[in-house]
Parts: sequence; structure tokens; C-alpha cells
Amino acid sequence: MKHLRYIIIYVSALLAVQVAVAQTERPTITSHLSSDTVMIGDRVTLTVEVEKDVMQHIIFPSFDFKQSDGAEQAEPCIEVIHDFAPDTLSQEGRRVRLRKRYEMAVFDEGIYRMGKAQVLLVDKNLVDTLFAEREENLFVDTFQIDSTMTTVRDLKPQMTLKLRFAEFGGYLGIALAVALLLAGAIYLMVRYLHKRGKRISDLFKPAPPVPAHIVAIEALEKLHNEKLWQNDKHKLYYSGLSDILRTYLAGRFEVGAMEMTTDEIDDALRTVEIEQKQKMNLLSVLRDADLVKFAKATPEAEENELAYHKAYHFVEETKPVEVVEEEEDEPTKNEKEAKQ
Repeated sequence: MKHLRYIIIYVSALLAVQVAVAQTERPTITSHLSSDTVMIGDRVTLTVEVEKDVMQHIIFPSFDFKQSDGAEQAEPCIEVIHDFAPDTLSQEGRRVRLRKRYEMAVFDEGIYRMGKAQVLLVDKNLVDTLFAEREENLFVDTFQIDSTMTTVRDLKPQMTLKLRFAEFGGYLGIALAVALLLAGAIYLMVRYLHKRGKRISDLFKPAPPVPAHIVAIEALEKLHNEKLWQNDKHKLYYSGLSDILRTYLAGRFEVGAMEMTTDEIDDALRTVEIEQKQKMNLLSVLRDADLVKFAKATPEAEENELAYHKAYHFVEETKPVEVVEEEEDEPTKNEKEAKQ
């Protein structure tokens, strides 16, 4: 009997420990709504609280809402506006109390069965879904309209109002001020141009083309300053001389020299009134350029410098001559009396 009593005490203690451990390890879940009856457009907060062991891991899932008939909607009328992060409310020993809140908005009337709040328990190799004890139901009401007290009226027709000066008077004043400023600016510009012998139309005329001889002289001076042949770039130097002279011939004498060979240029210049010496200097530079470009000739330094001077003097000696008309002297008083 004595041993039997010890066995009973041992078994009872073991069962008590197991029950305590089971109660300790099993999380408890509670949930409640901030209000179970709301109007359309109002917001309601669902609060889920979990009490668990400190070593247990809880995951709060999302909710699927259903209407009173149990059919799930394609587009739920309850929308989660804000999903708050879990909060720790308290901790006593190994027990921790957590809280999770969901702020929701309601967009249609009816009774919504939101079901039991649930969480996911992850403990080592154990994964389980835990539910709250009670279901949450939400009643959504709408505004009642008394049709007997309301008269449905048609849209009012568009009203036609008289045009008043005050509606556009301010804009008219601004327009007149701008017009006066523009007129004053134009008047001052006309006077300024008139003093200098010009008109407003002269401002819109295109600039006259630069004469061919000025373009050629500037190009020759630039080529000469680059010192190409001094750096063994004879081909670039003579190609530049040839292109400048051909461009000048096209602009000055209207000879398509850019597409002609040197012999063709010689034939084309037979009808152009230029001195024979000038023509020979031109052809000499062009033939030297052909030898350097196609026969890879390398002239001496004196020949290179001489080629530049021949090209420069050809342009200077063949450029248009400005004709200045001499004004006849007015007869003196004595001459007028003598003629009379």
C-alpha cells in the first residue's frame, strides 16, 4: 500500500507537469472589433492579441472576408487601409503578449462574416494554424432615403448671361498698354535706323555673300600659318592650295573647277580674260599639287613657299577691281558768269 501511494503521487505530479507544460506551450488567441456596427465609408479596427512563450514564433496572416451567404467576393467590400506592425503589450517571465491591428474601410452594406482570427505557429519542426475562440461579424448599414419626401428633378438648362464690360475690361487695358509699348519701341527703332540711312526692312535682308577673293585670301593665310610642309605634310599642304584655288575659280569666274582636272581647267580659262602670266602661275601650282597628291613628289622648301606666293598673287591680281566714279567739279561762280 505504501508503494502504491508513492506511485499515485508520482503519476499525479507527472500529469500536472504535462498539463502545465501544455498550457505554457500553447499560445492563446483573442480578437475583437472596435465596433460591430458601422456605416458605409466608416473605418473599423480589428485587433488580434496573442499570448505565447518567448521562444515561439507567431506569423499574423491576412484576412479573407465573406458576406453573410458565405460566398467569397471577387472584389471584397472591406479593404485593409493600414496594416499595423505587431506590438508587445507585456512580458511576464517567459510569457509574452502581442497585439496586431488592422484598420479597414467598408464600401458596401450588408452583414460580413469575417470568421475567426487566425495566426501561424512556427516552433522548431512544428507548423500549425491557431484560431481564436469566437467569430467576428460586422454589420454595415447605409443611409436611408425617404423617396416620399424627395422629388427627382431634371437638370437645369444652361443660363445665358449678358456680357459685361467688367469681365474683359481689365484684359483690354493690359492689351492697350502692351500695344502702346510696342508702338513706342517701333517708333524709336525707326528713328534710330533713319539717322543711319537704313530702314526696318534692311534688318530682315540676308547678309551679302563674302566675295570669293576675300574667302580665298583668308584661307591661304590660314593654310600658310599651319606650317604643314614644314612638318612633312606636303600632301595636305598642296591639297589645301589646290582646293582654295579651285573654289576661287568657281566663285570668281564661274568655272566648275572642283570637278575638273588641271588640263580641263586650262581649256576652260581660254575664254576668261586673265593675263598669261597669271594663268601660268595658277597652272604651275595645280600641276605641282597633282604631282604631290598622285605621284608622291616631295618639293623643296623654296618651291613650297613659292607655290604659296604664286597662289596668293594670282588671287590678288585677278580679284574684281572697284570702279570709283569721279564726281565732276561744280563750276565756279566766275565760270557761270562767263558762260552767261
